[in-house]
Amino acid sequence: MSGRVALVGAGPGAADLLSLRALRRIEVAEVVVHDRLIDAEVMALIPAAAERIDVGKAAGRHAVPQAQIHDILIAQARLGRRVVRLKGGDPFVFGRGGEEVLALQAAGVAVEVVPGITAASGCAAAAGIPLTHRGLATSCVFLSGHLADQATPFEQQLDWVALAKPAQTRVFYMGIERLAAIAAHLMAHGLPPDTPAAIVQDGTRSGQRVLALPLNVLLGCAPAYGPRPGLLIIGETVGLSGFFRRGEC
Repeated sequence: MSGRVALVGAGPGAADLLSLRALRRIEVAEVVVHDRLIDAEVMALIPAAAERIDVGKAAGRHAVPQAQIHDILIAQARLGRRVVRLKGGDPFVFGRGGEEVLALQAAGVAVEVVPGITAASGCAAAAGIPLTHRGLATSCVFLSGHLADQATPFEQQLDWVALAKPAQTRVFYMGIERLAAIAAHLMAHGLPPDTPAAIVQDGTRSGQRVLALPLNVLLGCAPAYGPRPGLLIIGETVGLSGFFRRGEC
């Protein structure tokens, strides 16, 4: 007998931002393979009888290699179990969900993807920052703050000329660690130093923190990089947020 795997997006934090489909898959799960940043509210929805397997990753610390995660999912499904792969945000936005789907399909395992609210839209909304806005931003770009190809210098991995152009919102996932480099490259390619920018930590959660300032001011006020999830948003729409201020820290 073969089970099936549901790749479920847990959203940016708060349990009441889960989709109904995500909740239904969690409620009938027999095993949940989960990430590090899943909020305690969401974890509390997992059935008491379900097995929990923590495969969480942090920058520079991959406790369980990606290939091993694939093996776990395949093995659990082949035991005939209902498996939920619980991932923060959306499985297909910087979540390596595509890799997991391909591995499961290659192994002949039935797989379903349940979308979740990705951090960019969830955290921006919670901070009052529109990702697009008429007259200010006609496009939005999602980027990784710590890129996978460490063999290539960071400054060569992105098109900084394009990113420095106006009328767009730039969202860097896990961008706090590289804030200084990101700001330097953008400003060197023409982005005005006083462009509104924000750091949103623990977005949508009870401990949410928003720091919204001109980019050149934010550089001196940003929190140190740490275990809390953080999103960096740079663009004129940040100035529409009630958290934004022009002054100093």
